[in-house]
Amino acid sequence: MSLLFLALLLVGCTEQESGVFQGYVEGEYVHVSSPVGGTLMSLSVERGQVVAAGSPLFTLERELERAVVSEAEHGLQQAQDNLANLEKGQRPSEIASILARLRQATASSNLAKVEFQRRQRLIAEQTISQEELDRAETDYDQKRQRVKEIRAELETARLGARSDEVQAAMAAVRQASAKLEQALWSFDQKKCSAPVDALVFDTMYREGEWVSTGSPVVSLLPPSQVEVRFYVPQTKVARIRQGQKAEVFFDGIDRPVEITVSYVSPEAEYTPPVIYSSESRAKLVFMVKGRPSLEQARLLHPGQPVDVSIPELSDQE
Repeated sequence: MSLLFLALLLVGCTEQESGVFQGYVEGEYVHVSSPVGGTLMSLSVERGQVVAAGSPLFTLERELERAVVSEAEHGLQQAQDNLANLEKGQRPSEIASILARLRQATASSNLAKVEFQRRQRLIAEQTISQEELDRAETDYDQKRQRVKEIRAELETARLGARSDEVQAAMAAVRQASAKLEQALWSFDQKKCSAPVDALVFDTMYREGEWVSTGSPVVSLLPPSQVEVRFYVPQTKVARIRQGQKAEVFFDGIDRPVEITVSYVSPEAEYTPPVIYSSESRAKLVFMVKGRPSLEQARLLHPGQPVDVSIPELSDQE
């Protein structure tokens, strides 16, 4: 028994001195959810599948949102038509009607003018009374004013609505547009796509099940979020720095996976239980994180035990 213990102790010391450290693979998952709840109508992926950024993941029932979008589109079209109508003024047929009345009033005014001038000659010849002349003059003045009134009406019709009415119509268009954007946002939120290239780690619902607001439906593991965590004793941590290269060994591979040290913990901790090493379990160590390349990240699986070797430390021994 004592010989076996001594052999294990020598193996542990040899691994520590050779720059080989125990660790495991960890992953930071992306949980994809919808901010709007609904029934899961379609699930486009399955566990273990590799998806590209933008690939569809799932769709929730959205018939209500579709109807709201349709209503908002009609509301916007109505507001835009109203604004265009106010900016253009009255219709051509209405303008034509005003022009016809203007021609009629002009003809009446010309006739009244001729009649008034004839009355002026007759009063000079003393063949009519002053009262008849006054009536002719009054009739002529009234018809001239009628012509001016219709001309002003025509100008107003061609100008369109008043500025305050146009401003109110423009505000209505902006309000309808904002309502449509909100409806489209709610409609789009019920169809979710992959934000990045990733592995589908897990799916939490089946088609037909109700998904509450904010509940993750698909869990993704992007290659960029796979890392290796290993633990280094206090005597060696000072010689490890960010950017340093290391090699990861595990069962089933012919050559090691290269990682780059991305983080060195500033605080010591006890070796976690996941590291099965009887000789180092009670020792204080420093956690170090390293990330592989995106291509080699697919070879690593969260929870997988690994051995990490830092060649620089081995060369310096």
